[in-house]
Amino acid sequence: MPKILIVGGGYAGFYTAWKLENWLRRGEAEVTVVDPLPYMTYQPFLPEVASGSIEPRHAVVSLRRHLKSTKIIAGKVTKITHGEKSATITPNIGEAYELEYDMIVVTAGSVSRTFPIPGVADEAIGLKTIEEAVAIRDRILTNFDKASQLPEGAERDRLLTFVVVGGGFAGIEIFAEMRSFASDLLSKYPELAFEDTHFHLIEAMGRIMPEVSLKTAGWVIKNLAERGAEIHLDTQLKSAVGGVIELSTGESFESDTIVWTAGVMASPMLKNTDLPIEERGRLRVRPDLRVHDENNEIVIDAWGAGDVSAVPDLTGGGVGGFCVPNAQHAVRQGKLLAKNLVAELRGEEVHEYFHKNAGAVAGLGIGVGAFQSGKIGITGILAWFMHRGYHGLAMPSYERKFRVIWGWVLNFFLGRDIVSLEARVTPRAAFEEFASRPRPAAPAAAAPAEAPAGHPGPADAPVVVGGAVSKE
Repeated sequence: MPKILIVGGGYAGFYTAWKLENWLRRGEAEVTVVDPLPYMTYQPFLPEVASGSIEPRHAVVSLRRHLKSTKIIAGKVTKITHGEKSATITPNIGEAYELEYDMIVVTAGSVSRTFPIPGVADEAIGLKTIEEAVAIRDRILTNFDKASQLPEGAERDRLLTFVVVGGGFAGIEIFAEMRSFASDLLSKYPELAFEDTHFHLIEAMGRIMPEVSLKTAGWVIKNLAERGAEIHLDTQLKSAVGGVIELSTGESFESDTIVWTAGVMASPMLKNTDLPIEERGRLRVRPDLRVHDENNEIVIDAWGAGDVSAVPDLTGGGVGGFCVPNAQHAVRQGKLLAKNLVAELRGEEVHEYFHKNAGAVAGLGIGVGAFQSGKIGITGILAWFMHRGYHGLAMPSYERKFRVIWGWVLNFFLGRDIVSLEARVTPRAAFEEFASRPRPAAPAAAAPAEAPAGHPGPADAPVVVGGAVSKE
């Protein structure tokens, strides 16, 4: 059987494998997915996970549960030698080994793109993984607990000052959800007032959310300002050393929570391959998702999709002529890639990726949203329902859809879950504190030293009898 190796189990990789299971005939090909994580993360839900609106496990999709006939390898592909059709697999446990394949699908996704700004690497947190979203939620809750025990002053202000860097869709959504979450929490903390909380979003450009119109973006800025959240446009972060935020405008303040959402870049693993890469570090891909070289010649049996690939946008609406790195494209590219792989195996015609953006929708906290499609912009509660409706349906598998939607229904009646599990990072601390340990062994008795001449030795030592000292 031909062996298909899929590098990465994110959107594009998961959907490619999922659809291949439906469309391949029995024995037609053997499919393997390599990813260090056992799940695919539905990233549009990360802001709601961070704000307590979605249970973290409901925002991920188990690879082994939903990929029933695909071989799953828990590890990383650390090198690809396509000339020999061989990949180096570094498993989560054990030694690295070589895996041969017949066709390779590179869907390794992207990572947070940062700049060498002092303090960012040490103080900030990204928003690419479910673990990061949970950490943000727990940090907010823990900081509220700490601040409620402190008097007014610099330390309380630092705990209740939240900063987001980046005004794209991800940045605005997490910023708005955090503001909404904090506002709800205030009713549970009578020691704190609304004026004690401070929210700052830093955006280097002169506008936010380039996917929507200026009118819609302006409404979002105004709405957030009315909710007590400040957006700094045309402003750069100069330093975050020790949590001290220094802006290009000269402003400075302290924060204990800094969320970085200022862009993504293709997975660095591409540097360890012999596949062609373009100037931004992405895989060179034709519209039919086959890899091509600098001369636009097809690289046989190599395919790519998702954030890691520079997929041409045939609609003409992409940035620089390529599809923007988002879930909407990655999911659809994964589905087409599965169809094209099946067509390639059967000697049939492959198809080009063409998807005209139907619109963009953002959730901005409970009851607030923004939607843009062409010149049509919708804001407020209707757009919020559209956001939840779209993503509730887009979540893969009915099992996941039911869990997410049912959680929303419960939250409507019961409110958000506001329990912090920050102690999860040290789960053995409570056990270790009270655990009994063996007593240290008694030191071995030293051998008696030889007595010098003229001095009594052990045989002449005094004997204690009934508390009296006597000489035998």
